[in-house]
Amino acid sequence: MQHHKKGRTLGRLTNQRIALLRGLARDVILHGGITTTVAKAKEARPFVERLITKGKVDSVATRRFLASELGNADDVVKMIVDTVAPKYMERAGGYTRIIKLGRIGARAAEEARFELV
Repeated sequence: MQHHKKGRTLGRLTNQRIALLRGLARDVILHGGITTTVAKAKEARPFVERLITKGKVDSVATRRFLASELGNADDVVKMIVDTVAPKYMERAGGYTRIIKLGRIGARAAEEARFELV
């Protein structure tokens, strides 16, 4: 039973799951949106929104925090602080949206479009 267990494991070990979330976050920020499964999108949403909220304050500490969260991806950190976060300065949250696409292809997993608003 999963009493008091938060988040989905997505069938992966902890380090693999962290790598997956980092990769999803990088792709969403660099490309504006991606197509993935609903479960992965729902798990990545709070991670990405936390990064954007943190990126609203441009400081060395913020850049270091974002770099550590994203595995030292300097190009993504620069994009968050310089272009993505300033777009949402007036917004209090809800920077992403998940649009369900249904079951696509031979896989049984339900697909979704995960994108920035």
